[in-house]
Amino acid sequence: MSRTPRPRRLAAVLSAAALVSVSLGATTSAQAAGPLMNYVVNTKATPGHVRKTEDAVKDAGGKVLVSYQQLGVVIAQSTNPDFRTDIRATHNGREVESVGATRTAAVSEGGQNALDENTATPVADPREGEQWDMQQIKADQAHAITDGSRSVLVGINDSGVDDNHPDLAPNFDAADSVSCVNNGVPDRTVGAWRPTTSSHGTHVAGTVAAARNGIGIVGVAPGVRIASVKVVNDAGFIYPEYSICGIVWAAEHHMAVTNHSYFIDPFEFWCKDNGDQGAVQEAVRRAYAWATGQGTLSVAAAGNSNYDLANKTTDNGSPNDSTATPRTINNNCLDMPTELPGVITVASTTRTGARSSFSNFGLNKIDVAAPGSSILSTLPGGGYGLMSGTSMASPHVTGIAALIKSAHPSWGPREIERALQLEADDTACPTTPDPRCTGTTANNSFYGEGIADALDAVTR
Repeated sequence: MSRTPRPRRLAAVLSAAALVSVSLGATTSAQAAGPLMNYVVNTKATPGHVRKTEDAVKDAGGKVLVSYQQLGVVIAQSTNPDFRTDIRATHNGREVESVGATRTAAVSEGGQNALDENTATPVADPREGEQWDMQQIKADQAHAITDGSRSVLVGINDSGVDDNHPDLAPNFDAADSVSCVNNGVPDRTVGAWRPTTSSHGTHVAGTVAAARNGIGIVGVAPGVRIASVKVVNDAGFIYPEYSICGIVWAAEHHMAVTNHSYFIDPFEFWCKDNGDQGAVQEAVRRAYAWATGQGTLSVAAAGNSNYDLANKTTDNGSPNDSTATPRTINNNCLDMPTELPGVITVASTTRTGARSSFSNFGLNKIDVAAPGSSILSTLPGGGYGLMSGTSMASPHVTGIAALIKSAHPSWGPREIERALQLEADDTACPTTPDPRCTGTTANNSFYGEGIADALDAVTR
């Protein structure tokens, strides 16, 4: 895909893990204001360092939107065009390890949907027998063993979920749902997690956990619960602060697995040696590493650019929120969150088991593959339809991970990851030679460890 000011005396504690909402700082100079921009500011992960960094943000003419003391990350906003320089020049500037803008366009939470899958005519009378994808991953056979446990909660980190859909309502957890698209500040308003301009998240949710209720379709894990973690705004963008908010929220609310069918905007690849991008890469890395440590496994789409993630050379489409500038890149430039350590990267297959033509690939970059071409699932308003993309492949693996967690409640992210990889069905490169497919039958650039296998995963 592709994808409030507060006085210093007041801090609204939003979670036990010290997610703090704070506010507006004073203007530092009489210079003309620049565009309203958001930034990540990285410091040491202690309350004291975070508080001093918050002071530095204020003194540099910014406001703190959200602070993550457990990460040492502050999300800030400012119209000061020299914010990055000025924050380091403040009394507490020595606390700042790195600072970077999260986007290249001015902040504006509203436009054109950037989700990149295509919806076909909704199916009027859907049947489980039409779900060839469930047969390919043997989910239909795995259901004879388990439909999943109600104790397992899965986060749909996406464009929102229609919790009124008859195939999703039985499994929907409103209490743990949230929207993160207002500058990355959690919004618990009832219904804020619902879709507004996109059917994407609802489609993903159906693949993961459409209920076994005698109507519509059946998800990979029809017995687990799902929560909507809305990280895609009305314009279709997923900015870093949204994704950070979403993964921290998921971990704090004990979600065993989260699905991320997107890349973080506005850069398809965030480069470590670039100031802004490097700071953002570090902040996002910290967030996902922390969530993994809390017991949350992240599963992500590999991307739809037909790109070799193991041999990066150019990026012609970034940034996508202003004017794209072709650039030379290298392997230190990451597609996030899919290339972050500990995140399961999923490529897409067709009905015949071939690699989908749009799917990204890369030796030792792809973990497993799953169906992603013409997938039938739920749509907002009670409908059903077909979509294609690695966005559709990822939720199949998320569902399998939820089944594994159901079968092995004591397992953490690493044990689930190992089961997904070991039990995937080895799939060789195409018989018609394709120089882009490198590696062995057991592990190659198109399929990783193979096509995900729900049956073997839950019976290991």
